[in-house]
Amino acid sequence: MTAGIDEPDRRGRTGLDRVGRDLTGNDDVRVREVELLSSDWYVLRRTTFDMRHRDGHWSTEQRETYDRGNGATVLLYDPDRRTVLLTRQFRFPAYVNGHPDGLLLEAAAGLLDDDDPATAVRREAEEETGHRVGELTHVFDLFMSPGSVTERLHFFAGPYGSGTRQTDGGGLADEGEDIEVVELGIDEALAQVGTGIVDAKTVLLLQWAVLAGPFAR
Repeated sequence: MTAGIDEPDRRGRTGLDRVGRDLTGNDDVRVREVELLSSDWYVLRRTTFDMRHRDGHWSTEQRETYDRGNGATVLLYDPDRRTVLLTRQFRFPAYVNGHPDGLLLEAAAGLLDDDDPATAVRREAEEETGHRVGELTHVFDLFMSPGSVTERLHFFAGPYGSGTRQTDGGGLADEGEDIEVVELGIDEALAQVGTGIVDAKTVLLLQWAVLAGPFAR
């Protein structure tokens, strides 16, 4: 008996080795085997498949995929004051890969879990920033690291103001979150892209905001 395959893992999942076996959308890819390498909080698989190349020959390939579920993110903005509401929190993967202190400025975000994207992003925005988001604009859906991570991220934007604030935010202490809420002018935020703001989803939302969103000229 293997956790995540024929008995539940610690999140209650089984059959994790069957994901991807029934794919039929690409005639040039034939999945042969899916191996479950890890199913702790997230899921790591190694998939063996045959692939037909553009010159017609077939080869057998292997890829490892990291499945953390899909997520959603939202840029909170005040069009009158020309500000955005971001968060600052410690990200160990960034810290271990060269970020000076691991504290990243980001748009509020989180995993969908069992919710639809809009419900999930409202939940995460309120937990992290303390603001209850009403109207949402769906911006786009993107694969953020398609070479190895399966996650598709749903991007939203929504207005905030004094009337949307419910709590001080800060995240969920029982999940180890310690989140600072940071308000910046849109011009100041853009000026920090690549230096003070190095989170990809946040950069994309800021650029959308001035090119086609609430701060477009």
